[in-house]
Amino acid sequence: MESLIIILVGVLTTVAIYLVLSKNIVRVILGTAILSHAVHLLILSMGGLKLGAVPLLGEEAETYVDALPQALILTAIVISFAVTAFILVLAYRAHQELGTDNLSAMRGSDDE
Repeated sequence: MESLIIILVGVLTTVAIYLVLSKNIVRVILGTAILSHAVHLLILSMGGLKLGAVPLLGEEAETYVDALPQALILTAIVISFAVTAFILVLAYRAHQELGTDNLSAMRGSDDE
């Protein structure tokens, strides 16, 4: 199962890099969001998919599951959602001011 998740991380990273390298600002934003999801899956797979009980006080079990990777991923999801929302607002405002979503046109370069 972990090897399947690693393959999915590679596919998501490939798609994200393709989107980040485009000239459309919305595609760049979507690429960064997909890249953050790939990193979340990578952290989850590096933590390992283990069987065990929930780490609660008073529970008697042989093995416990480490909750740290899940806590880190949950924090990263919240932060990436906030950053994506902020960047979308900036892109919307830039589109209102400049009338384009092409990054080359926003820079003012002539090659389109």
